[in-house]
Amino acid sequence: MDTVLSLNKVAIIYNESVFEAKQVAQNIMNSFKNLNIPCEIFKSSLPCADASIVITIGGDGTLLKTARYYAPLDIPLLGINMGRLGFLAQANPDEIDGLLNKLVLGQYKIQSRMMLAADNENITALNDIVIKGDSFSRTAKLFLSINDKVVCEYLADGIIVATPTGSTAYTLSAGGPVIVPEIDAIVIVPICPHTLTARPLVIPSHEVVKIYSSDNCNKMRLSADGQNSVDIKANNFVEIKKSSVSAKLVIPDSEDNAFYSILRKKLQWGVSPVR
Repeated sequence: MDTVLSLNKVAIIYNESVFEAKQVAQNIMNSFKNLNIPCEIFKSSLPCADASIVITIGGDGTLLKTARYYAPLDIPLLGINMGRLGFLAQANPDEIDGLLNKLVLGQYKIQSRMMLAADNENITALNDIVIKGDSFSRTAKLFLSINDKVVCEYLADGIIVATPTGSTAYTLSAGGPVIVPEIDAIVIVPICPHTLTARPLVIPSHEVVKIYSSDNCNKMRLSADGQNSVDIKANNFVEIKKSSVSAKLVIPDSEDNAFYSILRKKLQWGVSPVR
């Protein structure tokens, strides 16, 4: 995506529960001010609706939360990782000076990342939407249909419906495939199914997924990106489809930021075990 990034107003969103995140935010603001670039700091609970770019300080969870708010506003996001894996974040705190120089020099790309929507766009997710039964102590019978055609029923702990961005998150842990972010697709993965024949599905992004529960399940629990959670009555269904909005992620120019390099660096993909 060739969109030119505006630095008219930089908003720094930090996770107040992450140690030293506020100090890192202050350091970034000071660097921007030295470059005469307007910049403000906000807590993650107090977003800024008129920013030209948002820099998040925290882990992937901070960026996911921020993306759900800023995607409808079409505001690009850049993540600084203060967490553990930081798969979505583009830099660590010790790389900030070089990162800011690349922003000023225009050495970056802006990627459009597909999002999912449920409940008529009232619920959106950058990574995934997860459906589970009403009890953590037993499996649930869940029915899957695509484009109003019944596909299968699962006796499982739940079902993950994910974007390509989310394919390296919960979906990967549940045995799903890794999908390159540029591919327009939806991934469906059952969680701990009681069968040897249930396998992940990869479907075109324009198809509509519906999930129902059996009558012996009082309700279903839906979570978006592992954060927003709502209850769904058992006699209702959950409809999940590609969202009408997408997240804009700023990707600074670097060989280490290429998708396959990140797989190798952060997930140890294809790295031989140490003897």
